Amino acid sequence: MNWPLFAVFVLVTLAAAATGAIFRPGSWYAALRKPRWTPPNLLFPIAWCVLYATIAVSAYLFTVAAAPGERALPLAAWGLQLALNALWSPLFFKLHRMDWALADIALLVLAILATIVLFAPVSAVAAALLVPYLVWVSFASALNYTILILNRGRPVPDRTGGASAPRPTVE
Repeated sequence: MNWPLFAVFVLVTLAAAATGAIFRPGSWYAALRKPRWTPPNLLFPIAWCVLYATIAVSAYLFTVAAAPGERALPLAAWGLQLALNALWSPLFFKLHRMDWALADIALLVLAILATIVLFAPVSAVAAALLVPYLVWVSFASALNYTILILNRGRPVPDRTGGASAPRPTVE
């Protein structure tokens, strides 16, 4: 076990995860219309703790299994998916841009899928560890889309409790 290398992947993953801790749902999100199939709020931090752990372990397992010359593109895809992941919370919860967050999460799904495809020839375990993440983010993208549609054209409460302008719709 290469602990310093593992620590790098854990720290990079924690840095991305920090945006979810900084930009929290709050009263704005609570006031939105949501589908009945929205998971309970308690499920989100539990799921993300597990998923972030698997994201870090996956990158580590891939890196130790890969020859130095075959690491660049797969690790770039891994970094891209993590950056897109980190961007979603500020877009959705801070800026209240459900439409931009939807575009971000759609790209995130593609980046996770690319990472899985690139990791698989080198480490099937590293690739498999990302499958629950892909499933969860795919579900989250459906939730993001549905919340956007349910709140389309409706004044959305701002952080002060007043109403902000209607959000743009997906055309």
